[in-house]
Amino acid sequence: MPKHLPHMALTSGDAAGIGPELALRAMSNPDVASLCRLLVYGNLALMRRVAESSGLRLPPDLTVIPGTKWPSEHLPATGPILIDTTFEESASLRPGMVNPACGALAFAWISMAVRDIRAGLADALVTAPINKEALHDAGIPFPGHTEMLASLTGSPEAPCMAFYSPELFVSLATIHTPIAKVPALLDAAALARVISLTEETCERLRGRRPRIGVLALNPHAGENGLFGSEEQEAIMPAIRAAQIAGINAEGPLVPDTAFTWLCSDKPAPFDAYVAMYHDQGLIPFKMRAFDTGVNVTLGLPIIRTSPDHGTAFDLAWQGKASPASLYGAIKLAARLVKSR
Repeated sequence: MPKHLPHMALTSGDAAGIGPELALRAMSNPDVASLCRLLVYGNLALMRRVAESSGLRLPPDLTVIPGTKWPSEHLPATGPILIDTTFEESASLRPGMVNPACGALAFAWISMAVRDIRAGLADALVTAPINKEALHDAGIPFPGHTEMLASLTGSPEAPCMAFYSPELFVSLATIHTPIAKVPALLDAAALARVISLTEETCERLRGRRPRIGVLALNPHAGENGLFGSEEQEAIMPAIRAAQIAGINAEGPLVPDTAFTWLCSDKPAPFDAYVAMYHDQGLIPFKMRAFDTGVNVTLGLPIIRTSPDHGTAFDLAWQGKASPASLYGAIKLAARLVKSR
């Protein structure tokens, strides 16, 4: 095994979803072991139930450390580590059901992992999927990982949600926002920052100066103000600011034609795209990389990636969930650690 592997904090997500199953697969995967040392935040009794139900097994080289004794000064040189936290519902939990106890536990695991990364115990964070309804029922005041991580890391500016696959990179100007509120949130300075964060991360991943395509908000890119003024008031000034800063950004691109190359043999005209709202960017991205795409958060003081899918309650604990996106998230986090 290569020496000096990065330590990857992996949270198990919603316990009633596919997260624990994906964590089990990652802990036993030799390709993952060649990339990093996994620190898995979970519960041993839960993992045993999931393993039995899904036909998987705990890896033979797994080291289990009680959460009350973590961090430990005595760690084996190799193998994944499970940080075994208390979970009273581990024996009675039903898979595939929204449970506030799972929301509270998912938040606790994420909080522990962020604390440990900031303390230098791990190099990056990979998060298995959480359930927003379970979070809400548990009284956790965040709509998703991105907003939660911004709070936990004390980030002074809002982070940016982005999605990566080898063929397509998309970032979002707004995140979990109702469509009706998007126009008022489009600010030239904030959008210029999203373009800059996208360019910086894309250059680290592509290894060259990227071309950034910035989407319009309105049909026909606003048609010179006939269909909306957001292009002239926010999007175009943000693009000009990015260009002045030396970023190769173009737009506003007409949204209904920006991704037609995905249905042809033509090469991608841009290395990354900035979308104005969630579904504008996620629809083309998931058409191209539904099972393999990776969610990466830009603008945080830590590296964080995640699978680009949800908790899949209908597949929970059945051994059917594909680990491809989680493996991609781990691989991407390792690349970002190396390029840091």
